[in-house]
Amino acid sequence: MGLNLSQIDRVDQISKEDFVNNYLIPRKPLVIRKATETWPALQKWTFEYLKEVVGDQTVPLYNSAKADPTKPINASAAEMKFADYIDLIQREPTDLRIFLFDPIKHAPGLLEDYRSPKDLMGGFLDKYPNMFFGGAGSVTFLHYDIDLAHIFHTHFHGRKHVMLFDYKWRERLYCIPFATYALEDYDIEYPDFDKFPALDGIEGQETILEHGDTLFMPTGYWHWMKYLDGSFSISLRAWDKSWGVKAKSLYNLTVQRKFDDFMKKNFKKKYMDWKEELAVKRANKALADGEPV
Repeated sequence: MGLNLSQIDRVDQISKEDFVNNYLIPRKPLVIRKATETWPALQKWTFEYLKEVVGDQTVPLYNSAKADPTKPINASAAEMKFADYIDLIQREPTDLRIFLFDPIKHAPGLLEDYRSPKDLMGGFLDKYPNMFFGGAGSVTFLHYDIDLAHIFHTHFHGRKHVMLFDYKWRERLYCIPFATYALEDYDIEYPDFDKFPALDGIEGQETILEHGDTLFMPTGYWHWMKYLDGSFSISLRAWDKSWGVKAKSLYNLTVQRKFDDFMKKNFKKKYMDWKEELAVKRANKALADGEPV
C-alpha cells in the first residue's frame, strides 16, 4: 500500500474569504505562487547580496546525523562563516543546513524586503522571522513545530521537496514522547514498511517549492523537507485563534521541554532508548486500533 500522498493545492493568488474558508479554518495546506510578487526580496535576495550584508556572521550548522541523546535538541554539528557556507552550497551538495538563523537581526534593512500576508489573516508574531538554508541533498527531519503556529514558508533560489502530514497521524509516524519529532531510524522518503509497519497507509501531501512559492502550513502539521538545490527559505509565523492551541503551545514550550531537557541531562541514553521503544509501541498500537479514525 505504501504512503498515500496527494499534491498540495496550488493557486497564483487567493482572496481572504477563500483562504479563511477553504484553508485556514479547515487547516488545509496551500501553495500560493505569487504571494511574493510585490516583495523586493524576490529579486534582491541573491546569495551574493546576503553575503554582503551578513557574510561575516558565524553560524551554527546542522547535519543529518541522528541526534545525540546527551545534547540539547538543537545542538549544532559545526560552525562556519555565513559567507563561506553560502559558497559551499553553491559549489557542491552537502547535508549541512542552517536553521533558526535570523540574518535580519544583523541587517535590519532586510525588514523592508518582505511582507507578512496580513491580507489573508492576522496574528503574525515574528519581528525577526527565521531563515533556513540548505545544500543540495540536505534534509530537515520529520517534525512539527513546538509552538504550534501557522507558518507561511517562502522559498528562494532553487527547489525544495516537501511532505506534510496532519497532526492526527503523529502516533503512526512514531512520534518520540515528550518531543516534537519522529523516530529517526526510518527515511520517510523511502520507508521500510517491514520494519516500520505503522507507516503503511499513512495519508499525507507533498509538493516541490520553487523560487517565490509560499507554502501555508497549518498549526501542528508534521513536515519533512529536502533541498533539491542549494537554496533558502523564510518562515513567517502566526497564532491560531484557538485558546486550546495556545495553551498546548505554552505547555510544549515550558513544561514538556523542561522535563525532556532534565531527563536527557540526567539519564541520557537510557532515557532516549526508553522513548524510542515507547514510540514504537504507540505506533504499533495505533496501527492495530485503526487510528486515526
